Amino acid sequence: MEINTIDASLLAKMFLAGAKNLDAKKEWINELNVFPVPDGDTGTNMSMTIMSAAKEVQALEENLNMASLAKAISSGSLRGARGNSGVILSQLFRGFTKGISSYEELDIVILCDALQKAVETAYKAVMKPKEGTILTVAKGAADKALSLIGETEDLTVFLGEIIKEAEYVLSQTPEMLPVLKQAGVVDSGGQGLVEVLKGAYDALTGKEIDYTIEGARESAGVVKITPQAEADIKFGYCTEFIVVLEHPLADHQEYDFKGYLESIGDSIVVVADDEIVKVHVHTNDPGLAIQRALTYGSLSRIKIDNMREEHQEKLIKDAEKVAAAQKAEMAEKKLEEPAPEEPRKKMGFISVSIGEGINEIFKGLGVDYIIPGGQTMNPSTEDMLNAIDEVHAETVFILPNNKNIILAANQAASLIEHKDVIVIPTKTIPQGITALVNYIPDKDAKDNEQRMLEEIGNVKTGQVTYAVRDTLIEDKNIKQGDYMGIGDSSILSVGRDMDGVIKDMISQLVDEDSAIISIYYGEEVSEEEADTLASYLEETYPDCEVEVHSGGQPIYYYVISVE
Repeated sequence: MEINTIDASLLAKMFLAGAKNLDAKKEWINELNVFPVPDGDTGTNMSMTIMSAAKEVQALEENLNMASLAKAISSGSLRGARGNSGVILSQLFRGFTKGISSYEELDIVILCDALQKAVETAYKAVMKPKEGTILTVAKGAADKALSLIGETEDLTVFLGEIIKEAEYVLSQTPEMLPVLKQAGVVDSGGQGLVEVLKGAYDALTGKEIDYTIEGARESAGVVKITPQAEADIKFGYCTEFIVVLEHPLADHQEYDFKGYLESIGDSIVVVADDEIVKVHVHTNDPGLAIQRALTYGSLSRIKIDNMREEHQEKLIKDAEKVAAAQKAEMAEKKLEEPAPEEPRKKMGFISVSIGEGINEIFKGLGVDYIIPGGQTMNPSTEDMLNAIDEVHAETVFILPNNKNIILAANQAASLIEHKDVIVIPTKTIPQGITALVNYIPDKDAKDNEQRMLEEIGNVKTGQVTYAVRDTLIEDKNIKQGDYMGIGDSSILSVGRDMDGVIKDMISQLVDEDSAIISIYYGEEVSEEEADTLASYLEETYPDCEVEVHSGGQPIYYYVISVE
């Protein structure tokens, strides 16, 4: 059947179908990440971004028209954007909705113009656009739309041809980025965009789709696993607790909480009323679920079961320790928060951080508000906006401390009018620490910004983690379980011996100008192991001062900086 126009009702269905298709494919998209690190999260970031908008679209109901739909898509995705891929997706939606908001029905010409605006807006949002990414796929789709003007008026043909072109451009991304070709994958962000388009096409052509947007998948209870299936368990710890709320959860808070749990696990049940929230999740890191829950209130009836029947006692103790530490941190934060009637101080700081030790370092350096996240969790634009509201200062500096969080921070800064917000584009925790060390209270914001930007350029960072799959990247043959030493822009060292990988990585970071080596050891490394490494570095590099800090970060055994 030929379709020549799309009204608001049909476009809403197409958007929701696209969101659900992306959400269904997010784990597969995660696995397309080039680096085989245990925190590849493109699919999760894109899914949480579009689901934030989908929730607002579904809430429109009787107030649905093209203008309200455009606002819901744009606002929801902007505030929910996570990671570089999520921010770029939100900018595509922002440009697209600008092109449709003033019409009651859309035809091929209007849609083509909206696609051009989408690509233009997204390219402008990225300081140094790189071809072979989601941007290239979007541009290919928009160019194809332009070429179809005058050839057909049937929107099913129009969108079908656009998807074919998007898939072709996606297939060519490994030819544009050698790192993709060597890893044997297409661009993960581009794949996510294709899945959105495919879902929208299914709705346009009348495929039966459940358009209900849920915050999470539900489970009837704990799943008992047979010994034969133990090796296939993706999330091994059944975690349950009750949150006693300080304030009733707003709809967006409940949705964000469910979305976060989805990013770290599955088999999720979140049941809330005005006083308590009952939570059930299967995850590999109960501490992360507990940390997030404590931002809403106190916890009771914490229960953690190891479905593989291993290390249960250790994990419970670790999770309870995290809960107690976070609760104490929140109590301290409340005491330190300035009263609303107090005058604003001149400058304040927000830092993204994860790990008890690293959090303490940032607080000791004067950070006013810590956003939990980083390598294992990319905060959203909404998280940034909430943090900015909490910092009682005329100028607020944001330290993203991760290259995949910088765009979300910039997007949040662009939405703030009542304060000056400056994003220092720190890509690692050590860069964030260096920026704070070089802050001078007597200088104005611009002087401090310039000083911090100059100093973070002198920091080289190496991070040690493990590979989650076999791959070939940067001429390094990496096997699942290998240790990897990752530098600022490449993988520096790979091997089965962690000690050898660390030493090789550091040898590539240190040069004749190096003066300080700082070690931040993670939650799986003992103080004795870190001290042994420090002694080796002091002997090997006698001209360098060596510092050791307990970072407590997950996934990354060591974060090491050289200045």
